[in-house]
Amino acid sequence: MMKKKIKNLIIIDHPLIRRDLTLLRDKKTPSYQFRSILRHIAGLMAYEVTKDLQTKEIIIQTPLEKTKGHLIVDRVILVPILRAGLGLVGGFVEYLPDARVGHIGLYRDEETLKPVDYYFKFPKKLKDSLILILDPMLATGGSGAAAVTFLKQKGAKNIYFVSLVASPQGVKAIHSMHPDVKIFVTALDRGLNHKGYILPGLGDAGDRIFGTGE
Repeated sequence: MMKKKIKNLIIIDHPLIRRDLTLLRDKKTPSYQFRSILRHIAGLMAYEVTKDLQTKEIIIQTPLEKTKGHLIVDRVILVPILRAGLGLVGGFVEYLPDARVGHIGLYRDEETLKPVDYYFKFPKKLKDSLILILDPMLATGGSGAAAVTFLKQKGAKNIYFVSLVASPQGVKAIHSMHPDVKIFVTALDRGLNHKGYILPGLGDAGDRIFGTGE
Protein backbone atom coordinates (compact mmCIF):
# COMPACT_ATOMS: atom_id res chain seq x y z
CA MET A 1 0.00 0.00 0.00
CA MET A 2 2.92 2.37 0.44
CA LYS A 3 6.50 2.86 -0.57
CA LYS A 4 9.29 4.89 0.98
CA LYS A 5 11.36 7.25 -1.10
CA ILE A 6 13.54 8.90 1.53
CA LYS A 7 14.04 8.28 5.21
CA ASN A 8 11.00 9.09 7.36
CA LEU A 9 8.92 10.10 4.33
CA ILE A 10 6.06 7.65 3.84
CA ILE A 11 4.08 8.02 0.63
CA ILE A 12 0.73 6.26 0.97
CA ASP A 13 -0.09 4.86 -2.44
CA HIS A 14 -3.43 3.13 -3.05
CA PRO A 15 -5.90 3.18 -5.97
CA LEU A 16 -8.66 4.74 -3.85
CA ILE A 17 -6.31 7.47 -2.65
CA ARG A 18 -5.08 8.16 -6.18
CA ARG A 19 -8.69 8.50 -7.33
CA ASP A 20 -9.60 10.87 -4.47
CA LEU A 21 -6.45 12.96 -4.89
CA THR A 22 -7.27 13.43 -8.58
CA LEU A 23 -10.66 14.88 -7.63
CA LEU A 24 -9.06 17.15 -5.04
CA ARG A 25 -6.58 18.48 -7.58
CA ASP A 26 -9.31 19.21 -10.16
CA LYS A 27 -10.19 22.91 -10.02
CA LYS A 28 -13.76 22.06 -11.11
CA THR A 29 -14.44 20.18 -7.85
CA PRO A 30 -16.77 22.43 -5.76
CA SER A 31 -16.14 23.12 -2.07
CA TYR A 32 -18.91 20.85 -0.75
CA GLN A 33 -17.50 17.92 -2.73
CA PHE A 34 -13.92 18.86 -1.87
CA ARG A 35 -14.74 18.67 1.87
CA SER A 36 -16.40 15.28 1.51
CA ILE A 37 -13.53 13.79 -0.50
CA LEU A 38 -10.98 15.25 1.90
CA ARG A 39 -12.72 13.57 4.83
CA HIS A 40 -12.75 10.27 2.93
CA ILE A 41 -9.08 10.38 1.96
CA ALA A 42 -8.16 11.30 5.55
CA GLY A 43 -9.90 8.15 6.74
CA LEU A 44 -7.95 6.07 4.24
CA MET A 45 -4.71 7.66 5.41
CA ALA A 46 -5.60 6.94 9.04
CA TYR A 47 -5.19 3.20 8.43
CA GLU A 48 -1.55 3.58 7.39
CA VAL A 49 -0.61 6.35 9.82
CA THR A 50 -1.86 4.36 12.83
CA LYS A 51 -0.66 0.88 11.87
CA ASP A 52 1.98 0.84 14.65
CA LEU A 53 -0.37 1.76 17.51
CA GLN A 54 0.07 -0.48 20.54
CA THR A 55 -2.79 -2.69 21.68
CA LYS A 56 -3.52 -4.81 24.74
CA GLU A 57 -5.33 -8.11 24.88
CA ILE A 58 -8.67 -8.36 26.68
CA ILE A 59 -11.29 -11.04 27.19
CA ILE A 60 -14.82 -10.40 25.94
CA GLN A 61 -18.03 -12.40 25.85
CA THR A 62 -19.51 -13.07 22.41
CA PRO A 63 -23.12 -14.32 22.14
CA LEU A 64 -21.66 -17.84 22.18
CA GLU A 65 -18.50 -17.86 24.31
CA LYS A 66 -15.58 -15.90 25.70
CA THR A 67 -12.78 -14.92 23.35
CA LYS A 68 -9.75 -12.67 23.13
CA GLY A 69 -9.96 -9.13 21.77
CA HIS A 70 -7.81 -6.02 21.63
CA LEU A 71 -7.93 -2.41 22.79
CA ILE A 72 -5.71 0.43 21.60
CA VAL A 73 -3.60 1.64 24.49
CA ASP A 74 -1.69 4.49 22.85
CA ARG A 75 -3.04 7.97 23.55
CA VAL A 76 -3.47 9.92 20.31
CA ILE A 77 -3.75 13.68 19.95
CA LEU A 78 -4.75 15.22 16.62
CA VAL A 79 -3.33 18.70 16.05
CA PRO A 80 -4.67 20.40 12.92
CA ILE A 81 -2.84 23.51 11.79
CA LEU A 82 -5.58 26.10 11.38
CA ARG A 83 -7.42 26.52 9.25
CA ALA A 84 -6.92 23.98 6.48
CA GLY A 85 -5.90 21.21 8.88
CA LEU A 86 -9.47 21.11 10.17
CA GLY A 87 -10.47 19.42 6.91
CA LEU A 88 -8.52 16.30 7.89
CA VAL A 89 -9.82 15.95 11.45
CA GLY A 90 -13.17 14.37 10.61
CA GLY A 91 -11.68 11.46 8.70
CA PHE A 92 -9.24 10.64 11.49
CA VAL A 93 -11.80 10.98 14.28
CA GLU A 94 -14.05 8.44 12.55
CA TYR A 95 -11.39 5.80 13.13
CA LEU A 96 -9.94 7.26 16.34
CA PRO A 97 -13.04 8.32 18.28
CA ASP A 98 -11.05 8.46 21.54
CA ALA A 99 -8.44 10.85 20.12
CA ARG A 100 -8.08 14.26 21.71
CA VAL A 101 -7.85 17.32 19.45
CA GLY A 102 -5.59 20.32 19.91
CA HIS A 103 -5.19 23.32 17.62
CA ILE A 104 -2.31 25.40 16.30
CA GLY A 105 -3.07 28.68 14.56
CA LEU A 106 -0.38 29.62 12.03
CA TYR A 107 -0.51 31.60 8.83
CA ARG A 108 2.12 32.32 6.21
CA ASP A 109 3.18 35.92 5.69
CA GLU A 110 2.57 36.63 1.99
CA GLU A 111 5.81 38.60 1.62
CA THR A 112 8.31 36.72 3.77
CA LEU A 113 6.62 33.28 3.48
CA LYS A 114 7.47 32.87 7.19
CA PRO A 115 4.94 31.38 9.64
CA VAL A 116 3.16 33.70 12.07
CA ASP A 117 1.42 32.17 15.09
CA TYR A 118 -1.85 33.38 16.62
CA TYR A 119 -3.46 30.49 18.54
CA PHE A 120 -2.41 27.43 20.57
CA LYS A 121 -4.63 25.06 22.58
CA PHE A 122 -3.66 21.51 23.52
CA PRO A 123 -4.84 18.60 25.67
CA LYS A 124 -2.60 17.54 28.55
CA LYS A 125 -0.02 14.72 28.56
CA LEU A 126 1.68 15.58 25.27
CA LYS A 127 4.76 13.68 26.40
CA ASP A 128 2.88 10.38 26.68
CA SER A 129 0.89 10.70 23.45
CA LEU A 130 1.32 10.12 19.73
CA ILE A 131 0.87 13.55 18.17
CA LEU A 132 -0.50 13.72 14.62
CA ILE A 133 -0.02 17.17 13.13
CA LEU A 134 -2.55 17.58 10.31
CA ASP A 135 -2.14 19.98 7.40
CA PRO A 136 -3.28 19.22 3.82
CA MET A 137 -0.33 21.04 2.23
CA LEU A 138 3.35 20.82 3.16
CA ALA A 139 4.67 23.66 1.00
CA THR A 140 7.67 25.65 2.26
CA GLY A 141 7.66 23.67 5.49
CA GLY A 142 7.95 26.79 7.64
CA SER A 143 4.62 26.38 9.41
CA GLY A 144 5.08 22.64 9.77
CA ALA A 145 8.56 22.94 11.28
CA ALA A 146 7.35 25.72 13.60
CA ALA A 147 4.45 23.54 14.78
CA VAL A 148 6.77 20.63 15.54
CA THR A 149 9.19 22.92 17.40
CA PHE A 150 6.40 24.36 19.52
CA LEU A 151 5.01 20.94 20.41
CA LYS A 152 8.45 19.66 21.37
CA GLN A 153 8.92 22.69 23.59
CA LYS A 154 5.68 21.73 25.32
CA GLY A 155 6.99 18.22 25.96
CA ALA A 156 5.83 16.18 22.95
CA LYS A 157 8.17 13.30 22.09
CA ASN A 158 6.41 11.21 19.45
CA ILE A 159 5.24 13.33 16.50
CA TYR A 160 4.02 12.47 13.00
CA PHE A 161 3.31 15.07 10.32
CA VAL A 162 0.34 14.13 8.10
CA SER A 163 -0.31 15.94 4.83
CA LEU A 164 -1.96 15.23 1.49
CA VAL A 165 0.60 16.82 -0.80
CA ALA A 166 4.17 17.89 -0.09
CA SER A 167 6.94 19.67 -1.94
CA PRO A 168 10.55 18.49 -1.73
CA GLN A 169 11.38 21.83 -0.11
CA GLY A 170 8.78 21.30 2.62
CA VAL A 171 9.98 17.79 3.40
CA LYS A 172 13.57 19.01 3.55
CA ALA A 173 12.64 21.91 5.84
CA ILE A 174 11.04 19.62 8.43
CA HIS A 175 13.69 16.92 8.21
CA SER A 176 16.53 19.42 8.52
CA MET A 177 15.14 20.64 11.87
CA HIS A 178 13.35 17.48 13.02
CA PRO A 179 14.87 14.36 11.43
CA ASP A 180 13.01 12.18 13.94
CA VAL A 181 9.56 13.18 12.67
CA LYS A 182 7.83 10.85 10.22
CA ILE A 183 6.01 12.58 7.37
CA PHE A 184 3.01 10.85 5.79
CA VAL A 185 1.74 12.11 2.42
CA THR A 186 -0.23 10.85 -0.56
CA ALA A 187 2.02 12.60 -3.09
CA LEU A 188 5.41 14.30 -3.31
CA ASP A 189 4.92 17.00 -5.92
CA ARG A 190 7.40 18.75 -8.20
CA GLY A 191 8.14 21.94 -6.28
CA LEU A 192 6.96 25.48 -5.46
CA ASN A 193 6.09 28.53 -7.52
CA HIS A 194 7.32 32.05 -6.69
CA LYS A 195 4.44 32.51 -4.23
CA GLY A 196 5.27 29.34 -2.32
CA TYR A 197 2.38 27.27 -3.69
CA ILE A 198 2.92 23.59 -4.46
CA LEU A 199 3.08 22.58 -8.13
CA PRO A 200 1.00 20.92 -9.46
CA GLY A 201 -0.66 20.91 -6.02
CA LEU A 202 -4.34 21.52 -5.51
CA GLY A 203 -4.46 25.27 -4.90
CA ASP A 204 -5.15 26.88 -1.55
CA ALA A 205 -6.60 24.06 0.53
CA GLY A 206 -8.20 26.40 3.06
CA ASP A 207 -10.00 28.39 0.38
CA ARG A 208 -11.22 25.21 -1.30
CA ILE A 209 -12.44 23.66 1.94
CA PHE A 210 -14.32 26.71 3.15
CA GLY A 211 -15.28 28.26 -0.20
CA THR A 212 -13.50 31.53 0.53
CA GLY A 213 -11.81 31.61 -2.84
CA GLU A 214 -15.06 31.40 -4.81
